[in-house]
Amino acid sequence: MTQFGKGCHLHLIDGSAFIFRAYHALPPLTRKSDGLPIGAVAGFCNMLQKYVEDSSGPEAPTHVAVIFDKGSHTFRNDLYDLYKANREAMPEDLRPQIPLTRRATEAFNIACKELEGYEADDIIATLACQAREAGGRVTIISSDKDLMQLVGDGVEMLDAMKNRRIDRDGVFEKFGVWPEQVVDVQALAGDSVDNVPGAPGIGIKTAAQLISEYGTLEALLDRAAEIKQPKRRETLIEKRAQIEMSKRLVQLDCATPLDFTLDDLEVREPDPQRLLTFLAEMEFRTLSKRIADALGTEPPVIAEAPQAAEGAPETAPDLPAIDPEGYVWVRDAAELAAWIAEARDLGWVAVDTETTGLNEMTCDLVGVSLCCVAGRACYIPLGHKLGQGGDLFGGGDLAEGQMPLQQALDLLKPLLEDPAVLKIGQNMKYDAKVLARYGIAVAPIDDTMLISYALHAGMHGHGMDALSERYLSHTPIPIKSLLGSGKSQITFAEVPIAEAVKYAAEDADITLRLWQVLKPRLHRAHVTRVYEGLERPLVPVLAQMEMHGVQVDRATLSRMSGAFAQKMAQLEEEIHALAGETFNVGSPKQLGEILFDKMGIEGGKKGKTGAYATGADVLEDLATEHELPARVLDWRQLSKLKSTYTDALQEHINPETGRVHTSYSIAGANTGRLASTEPNLQNIPVRSEEGRRIREAFVAPEGKLLVSLDYSQIELRILAHMAQIDALKEAFRDGQDIHAMTASEMFGVPMDQMTSEVRRRAKAINFGVIYGISGFGLARNLRIPRGEAQAFIDRYFERFPGIKTYMDDTIAFAKAHDRVETLFGRVIHTPEINAKGPQSGFARRAAINAPIQGTAADIIRRAMIRMPEAIRDLPAKMLLQVHDELLFEVEEDAVEPLIAAAREVMEAAAEPVVKLDVPLIVDAGQGRSWAEAH
Repeated sequence: MTQFGKGCHLHLIDGSAFIFRAYHALPPLTRKSDGLPIGAVAGFCNMLQKYVEDSSGPEAPTHVAVIFDKGSHTFRNDLYDLYKANREAMPEDLRPQIPLTRRATEAFNIACKELEGYEADDIIATLACQAREAGGRVTIISSDKDLMQLVGDGVEMLDAMKNRRIDRDGVFEKFGVWPEQVVDVQALAGDSVDNVPGAPGIGIKTAAQLISEYGTLEALLDRAAEIKQPKRRETLIEKRAQIEMSKRLVQLDCATPLDFTLDDLEVREPDPQRLLTFLAEMEFRTLSKRIADALGTEPPVIAEAPQAAEGAPETAPDLPAIDPEGYVWVRDAAELAAWIAEARDLGWVAVDTETTGLNEMTCDLVGVSLCCVAGRACYIPLGHKLGQGGDLFGGGDLAEGQMPLQQALDLLKPLLEDPAVLKIGQNMKYDAKVLARYGIAVAPIDDTMLISYALHAGMHGHGMDALSERYLSHTPIPIKSLLGSGKSQITFAEVPIAEAVKYAAEDADITLRLWQVLKPRLHRAHVTRVYEGLERPLVPVLAQMEMHGVQVDRATLSRMSGAFAQKMAQLEEEIHALAGETFNVGSPKQLGEILFDKMGIEGGKKGKTGAYATGADVLEDLATEHELPARVLDWRQLSKLKSTYTDALQEHINPETGRVHTSYSIAGANTGRLASTEPNLQNIPVRSEEGRRIREAFVAPEGKLLVSLDYSQIELRILAHMAQIDALKEAFRDGQDIHAMTASEMFGVPMDQMTSEVRRRAKAINFGVIYGISGFGLARNLRIPRGEAQAFIDRYFERFPGIKTYMDDTIAFAKAHDRVETLFGRVIHTPEINAKGPQSGFARRAAINAPIQGTAADIIRRAMIRMPEAIRDLPAKMLLQVHDELLFEVEEDAVEPLIAAAREVMEAAAEPVVKLDVPLIVDAGQGRSWAEAH
């Protein structure tokens, strides 16, 4: 073993960067023998092999390690519980591949290091500092900007994707400051990806200017009163604590306690047998042969699977290469007419719109792209503005080379409304809503996003860029390259037309290609009925609901915000009285000191910063036995209601319509549940009185009422049917109060002596069991000791043994097939079901719940699709869908006919495909507000 010192060269590879680059670079591959996702592993192995091949000559390392993140909770979460709270969940088909990338690293005989409680960046920082102090050189193979604070004095970075080395000058070019000042700039600017708050309103450029002027963050904050700009001065003074905390979040830890030394990272030759055995296990034939040739040995024999495993990728059609240079700029009516004629001849056309923003209700149409044959696409610019000199755009005059907007729309309208021509789109609901505002009712449609969703729910995302990379091995032009970001971001109307043509036409081209690749798979995967019956016909229904919107009273929201503020003040007084002193209830640090130091409550855990963890999970546990954390949870709930709803909803009221127009994501949840965004109207709390009051602000116009129709305990009814629980089925058939019946059965309380508290506990267990709730979770929900909660669950399974049988059978099916299904044939993939460790429990609970929740989602989708025809002759509109509820706006004298028509549709929605053993019951309510109607 060579002792690390002068003359040594350490390579530190950012393992996470390699993994995600590999994951997005290849289509979704599965191992033929068992269907295990292996696309990211294949890409990772190829990258490691290329690294090994390139690591020779004078720059060859003497020591090397691949550094990984271990878990998601680190000391930074203890410092700030919202750290990285905005991160998207890891793709479900990537999770089971993470351990395999560790095995791949070890198979290549490269040191593989990770440490619980610390990020990979901290390990890299510590090793880089140790190597520098020992007199060696360091190359960090990553493009992560956070690692740039380490560059200098023998430490450089290598962006392997661009094959570009980053030294001190490279860091200055990136940030405008030197490496030792990078952490101060990041602390000021914050980081939306990692949810580091920073100083509101100060971006990277301004932060760099300030740090350059004052030298350090500490000097800047000490002299903040000297800042001339009032708003910036006020921010730096008032947000000092937040900025200082942000610096602790972004500063890398160069003293991470490692259980290995630099000497342990010495470069080692791979063991051919070990490496080739691993590659054979993964069934990587091409890579096995290439590496075997390089090692001078025979490649392993990899047996052919008898047939492709279910879900394995299929060969894409033979399509021409994507070449943006070949796309057409349509400038006049004659050119457009030729494209329209081709679409009519073929009977299909891929369509995409470009707009000035993402809000379909307020944006302007900038252009339309069309594609009928892969490789041949066009863009019709309609609203691009004339530049005001140089590269600055934003003028009011239209640029040359565009058709008059109305002339183009008059030509496109007959095509887009022609029932004989299929319009293909990616997230077609957006384009349909935009075009509807210009008088065009697009139909019929196909949607590649929804085709992918029907095929692969639970496996990966369904956005166009991700699908293009997976199925076409092509990375589309990023929109940021055209629009920029931050304060300098422009709209698409300001993009030069020549550049817009390449981007927009490529979107239509990719959409058509995805349709050609994915559409034939629906039949082979036996999900055609799901797509044709539950996905595609829902698009126009949701589009109409979203465009109509729901009226919201701003004055009511404003009054509620004031009332919530007063209630929060009252709660603060109660909390201070319980604590015996005043403190900042919103400060996790001060709260932790009160709970665990002053009050001596057991269970306090300190993070690396010395502060106690006081996240919701901690407080929910403590609230089962202590009053103060319970009151803090109530205070936090009110704070969230105020900021997320009563304050924020006022900003979502459309000034032209006076209504709120939410947007529903059809492919958002794996189970088929719809997700509501901008704003999210599905997560308005209904358990608390304050949460329920928010619905008072949703009102009907003069002369109309709001009507709510809500499925009664639909998921319990589905459970009774699927698990064949005779006692539950009988209770539902007899119209019993199911929660009171459960309480009576479990706790031996006669129905006529039932108390609301006993019924509430039974209700929590009834619904909790559907979600695979544990004693730990039920204790939190009921705020009772964990042992008591577990006893409730144990008694429940004893009384209804069929439920446990259903759960066991569902998990067994999921493990055998990597999927579960709803009663309507919706396939929900479960790639993590055979995973080990903490994720296994979550995967099992998700598998148990998915067929039930998914079937309920399918039923309400079927009801929504049938509803427009059922209420066509009534003066009514369907406004909202919230889980098991539909909300309507109707003229006062038509309330009863609407309830009758809608209830008939909803209660028969499962038929004729599924005949449930229990009846579906719909409760109806009406009122001037949503609160009255619900």
